[in-house]
Formats: sequence, structure tokens, C-alpha cells
Amino acid sequence: MAPYESDDSTGAAQADDELRAERRRKAARYVVPVAVVGVAAATIGLVPALADSGDPNLPKITAQELINKIAKSDVQQLSGTVKISTDLGLPDLGGLESSLLSGATQGSGDGSSADPSAKLTELASGTHTLRVAADGPEKQKVSLLESGAEYSLIHNGTNVWGYDSKSNEVYHSTVADSGKAERHEPPATPKDFADEILKSVDDTTSVTVDGTAQVAGRDAYRLVIKPKQSGTTVGAISIAVDAKTGTPLKFTLTPSSGGAAVIDAGYTQVSFAEPAASTFEFTPPKGAKVTEGDETGKAGGNGKADGWDKGGKPSEAPDHGSAKGLGKDGFDVLGKGWNSIAVLDSGSKGGLPTGSASGSGDLSGILGSLGDPVSGKFGKGTVFSTRLINALITDNGKVYVGAVDKAALVKAANAG
Repeated sequence: MAPYESDDSTGAAQADDELRAERRRKAARYVVPVAVVGVAAATIGLVPALADSGDPNLPKITAQELINKIAKSDVQQLSGTVKISTDLGLPDLGGLESSLLSGATQGSGDGSSADPSAKLTELASGTHTLRVAADGPEKQKVSLLESGAEYSLIHNGTNVWGYDSKSNEVYHSTVADSGKAERHEPPATPKDFADEILKSVDDTTSVTVDGTAQVAGRDAYRLVIKPKQSGTTVGAISIAVDAKTGTPLKFTLTPSSGGAAVIDAGYTQVSFAEPAASTFEFTPPKGAKVTEGDETGKAGGNGKADGWDKGGKPSEAPDHGSAKGLGKDGFDVLGKGWNSIAVLDSGSKGGLPTGSASGSGDLSGILGSLGDPVSGKFGKGTVFSTRLINALITDNGKVYVGAVDKAALVKAANAG
């Protein structure tokens, strides 16, 4: 990580995030609502509305020192429970959003309900509880707890397993080298997202230490990240950093419009002791349907397993949801910092798509009723809004997406 200034206006290396061409084609294909919901899925790990239980008296620390502490954190073993709540303010599509999400993830898996590329999109809304565990570069596990059911994603050596207890389906893939699986799913812990956000910090950002907190029984410092620019939908990001290990314990993003956090994710319980070896063991239950990802060549779309990268840490997933890291591969990026807007050509002339998406019927009327019509030098279009990510689709097929307000999108379209 590049060095940071120690005062409140902290500079850093610019984000080096990219979006893969396959996911770009999907975004173009399903256009705005899917792009917005996809953003939710990819930003899921950002933050929790968990009550702090006190303000511990800790030694003073500067923003630079705290960021360096996060960067140097090398926790290899942990286990715990993470609570994630997401409130993007998405409209109720009457079930259409499920069809769209299903269509948006086609091609990234094989249709198995245990395929992580489809299962983890459930984190795009509502409140969820995850159990996480890690033991070095070769063993990690994330379990999504549901009512009367559980979904688990397990990496153990060269094997990656996904298991959906509700459908009794298993997804299996392998990696050539242990500890070198490639990840395409949303990160699951506050550290995953803290790492991504901190890479995006630059001279358009203010970074300060704002007191202390206690999270999951651990003393922590509170790092606060705020955009200096106006026009962004991001209000502030707060990261609770474990005072002893430097591990982010809680990540909270609040919108510039105020109110409750858009996305909350944090530990309710955490231990840095070695997890039991049995935690990472898995044998398909009797009668379970097993789908081999490697055999279909659809393990992550490139023959590699969905899982973790070298060193056992989540590799960089396409950053659809970070306020600034909307990607450079195939996208034109307008603006700077928190006001960055990604521009893509949907290939759908005439505005909103009218064809069927996974049986959803005529989309044009449905989607049009959810957005706000706008016009300008670019012609006409429709803006779709959430509390964090907004998107404009024009009648000539261009899509403008960013963590910016409607006026910024219209200005970008006029300039484009």
C-alpha cells in the first residue's frame, strides 16, 4: 500500500480495479436495474448497524499509522459470526428482480443452486448472518445461515465446495495449485471491503481517526473516510479496526442523503484462535446432486474455482459497487475520485429493453415506471436511483452508472 499523509487530508495510490469483459457484457445485456442490483451484490460486505459497547481508552494514533496497521495485519487464523444488512432502497419489483439477477449470472455458473456465483447474490438486500473461518492460505469457509437451511462455501487445499442444504445440491471445483483459487464472488468480511476502499483513497478524500469503539468484545479504533467532493451519494465510511491485530471488525457506509446506513457488515463474535481442522472438511451427503464445475469449464468462467487467491485471501473481484472503482476494462470512466461515472454501450438502441429476460415479459413498461424520465443534449433517457448507486440509460443505448446524484449523470451524458 502506498504511503498516506498523516493529516486529515490523506493521499493514496489510485484504485487499480478492473471489470472482466464477460461481466461487462452481462451489464450491457440487462442494463440498469440489473446493474444497480449487481452493484448491491458486489458491495455487500460494506458495513453493520451493530451497537458499540463502549469507548475504550487506547493510545493516540494518526490516520497514517492506523492505515499502516491495517496494511501490515497478517491474521492467518480466525473464526466468527458476521452480520450484514443492506438497505439500498431498491423498489419492490414483485419478483422480477430475482429473474433479472438469475439472468445476469447466467454463464458464470452451471445452474446448480450450490453455485456460489448465483447463491451469494442473495446478499444484495435484507439482513443476513454469516459464519466465517480461516486457517492460512489453504483453508477458508463462509456459511450463509438461513431459516432452517444453510449454504456453505469451503476451500480446502485444491478443492472448493459449495453446498446448499435446502436443495441438497453440491458444487465442486478444483484448482491446480493449493491456495491459488480465483474469486468472483462478493467479499464476506469487513477486511475484504476495507482493503478495496483504502486502495481508492486519493486527494479527493479526507481520512481521520475518530475515537474508539468496542466491537464483538474487542477494543478498536474508528477510521472515518469522507469524500471532499459534492455530488456524490456517499456520505461517510467508518471502519472499526482491532487495536491489537489491525483487523477491520466493522465497516459502515452511510449515504450523503442521511438516515440509516446503506450497507452494514461487522463481527458480532470473533476469535483469532486456530479453528478445528474439521471445520474445513466436507463430504457430499448421501443422495446429494453433485455438479463438477471443472468438467463444464464454468468454474468462475475460466476453469478456475470460485474461492481465494494466493495466500488464501479473497482475490480482487470486479468492483461494481465501490464508490470509485467502477472499472476500466471496457468502460469509459468520466470524472475523478468519488464523482467517477462508468459509461458503457448497452447495444440496445431505443432506450429500455423490451425483450424477455428470464421470462420477465415486456421489460420496457415495467422498468420505465420505476425510473425518472430526463432529457438534455444527449436526447432522452431514464434515471434509476438507489440510496447509493444511480444509473442513467439513454435512448441511444448508453448507460451511465456511479455513486453520484441524478444531476451529475445528466451532466455526464450531455458531455458525452
